[in-house]
Amino acid sequence: MKKRSLLLSLTLLLTMSLVTACGGGGGNSAQGGNGGSTGGSGGGSNDPSQLIIATGGTGGTYYPLGGGMADLIGKNAGVTATAQATGASAENIRLIRDKKADIAFTQSDIADYASKGENMFQQDGKIDAFQAMGALYNETIQIVVSSDSNIASVADLKGKRVSVGAPGSGTEMNAQQILEAYDLKFDDLQLQRLSFADSAKAIQDGKLDAAFQTAGTPTAAITELAATKGVKIIPIDADKIDALIAKYPFYVKTTIPANTYQTVPEEINTVSVKAMLVIRADLSEDLVYKATKAIFENTDKLGHAKAKEITIEEGLAGVSLPVHPGAKKFFEEKGVK
Repeated sequence: MKKRSLLLSLTLLLTMSLVTACGGGGGNSAQGGNGGSTGGSGGGSNDPSQLIIATGGTGGTYYPLGGGMADLIGKNAGVTATAQATGASAENIRLIRDKKADIAFTQSDIADYASKGENMFQQDGKIDAFQAMGALYNETIQIVVSSDSNIASVADLKGKRVSVGAPGSGTEMNAQQILEAYDLKFDDLQLQRLSFADSAKAIQDGKLDAAFQTAGTPTAAITELAATKGVKIIPIDADKIDALIAKYPFYVKTTIPANTYQTVPEEINTVSVKAMLVIRADLSEDLVYKATKAIFENTDKLGHAKAKEITIEEGLAGVSLPVHPGAKKFFEEKGVK
């Protein structure tokens, strides 16, 4: 019995020594998905075995695009990916911070606020867990009034009943910044904070004079309002556009094509923020390079109308954040800086 006990003890000691030598308790396995930090370097030993792409609601644009991107990454980047429905821009950045997502859709202005701990991220403080992966398409600021309105300029909004979007929304911040360019404040308006569906109904019922909306064009609610009430889209003056971009580099100059809406036969000059992808900053350069390449070289396979607006040439337009080294490598190879 003593010999047997001694033999078991020696066997146990030998096993423990082998486990320690092999790093069995080191916690650096890629399994589990989100451990460790590579700081954007090339190793990849801490990269997740599956990428989670945070998108938006199932009825929006982000979710189906995210599904197409997940498929492209799975086929071209050597790692599986899954699109996840979420509350979109602001929530997505917090999911990246908490390592509950690896890639996320957001707006360029929302990402800028998060990186600085401003506006809707004041309580969060600066979030530095993400970097830019690439810009996608325009989310255009549209200032909508009825077709019979006497409002012709942003300056004419003073004293009017104006909706600036839901409280804390990106639209609200866009409205504040555009008004600021015209030396106006929210206090100068009869301010309302309505969803755009409610804003459109209020304009149709004559209970609202104007509404700000940040969305891809054509926007369904504006198309419907144009068909029933008739609409005008208020332009932003060229000098104000230049001032906005100088102060807030996440804006890009945009022209809404003539006849985008049936009662708007002329082109409208305005600004847009970009729908964009951000990615965890601690993922390896190699993985992010492959994922970026998989998406931007295959946009024709995304299976969504908005994919036609996603181009390599505009992949860094309106991006005010540091670009992940892997994405930067891809765009530099394509001559985009």
